[in-house]
Amino acid sequence: MIKVENLVKSFGAKRAVDDISFSVERGEVLGFLGPNGAGKSTTMRIVTGFYPPTSGRVTVGGFDIVENPIAAKRLIGYLPENAPGYAEMTVHGFLSFVAELRGLTGEVKKKAIQRAVETCSLDGVLYQTIDTLSKGYKHRTCLAQSILHDPDILILDEPTDGLDPNQKHEVRGLIKRMGEHKAIVFSTHILEEIEAACTRVIIIDRGKIVANGTPQELKARSELAGAVRLKTRGVTAATLDEKLSALAARVEILFQDGAQAEVRAYPRERGVNGAFAGSIAELARHENWKLDEIHVEEGRLDEVFHSITLPDTVKGAAR
Repeated sequence: MIKVENLVKSFGAKRAVDDISFSVERGEVLGFLGPNGAGKSTTMRIVTGFYPPTSGRVTVGGFDIVENPIAAKRLIGYLPENAPGYAEMTVHGFLSFVAELRGLTGEVKKKAIQRAVETCSLDGVLYQTIDTLSKGYKHRTCLAQSILHDPDILILDEPTDGLDPNQKHEVRGLIKRMGEHKAIVFSTHILEEIEAACTRVIIIDRGKIVANGTPQELKARSELAGAVRLKTRGVTAATLDEKLSALAARVEILFQDGAQAEVRAYPRERGVNGAFAGSIAELARHENWKLDEIHVEEGRLDEVFHSITLPDTVKGAAR
């Protein structure tokens, strides 16, 4: 549905997007993740035809976004950054205007507006002007216009910005449901959203793609992936450290208070590995440790994100 090939975008001497390539199929929800200024919004603006590329090619539903923009844009619903709208229009007037731009008329238009209003919970503000809305309602209004024409492709730039926790949960669920039969790309700074809604993740940093995979594949790159955390009674942390060091790359003491201790043992090979956890469980049985808990870590996306995107100078200082 979306194919990006060797995409470059420069603003003067600054290269905001630096030779990136990726594709998105129907049924995929692609999370676009990166620090501020990484090139996420610029890439999305090129895919939607808002910016022309400096070089490279983007096709949407088989249509080149530069050579055949109208055909390509018919397939796209776009929620831009900061959810722009016409301040003097009412919510209903704005949605009616956008529906007409999309070629919807008569009963089809009426049903499309009603469906979008219900989906985005806008009934209570339908006849307020956009300039009187809260940030959250402005965002929901712009989300509603993006889905009016039931597009095959959705490009959503920070779709939950300004929403309260309940609204965020609703929008994540909506994205996941729509992603079953559409191709969706959405950018976010919220790692929780990636895990809740995405089938695949791209991390972009300084204009380049630095990671591309499922949330589980990326979490497997975490230092924590496959680590085993133990809570014990009647065993000192020093004893746990000594015994576990024969199996683990390193042992981290998390807690020690009298007869209670908690440690985390890291595998020699990164990634969730049942053999490592099994070896530790067997050692605990052999040593007759009284276990309150034994838990295998699955890895953390935030750790992977920071390890990939933090500048080298900051990484050095953190060590």
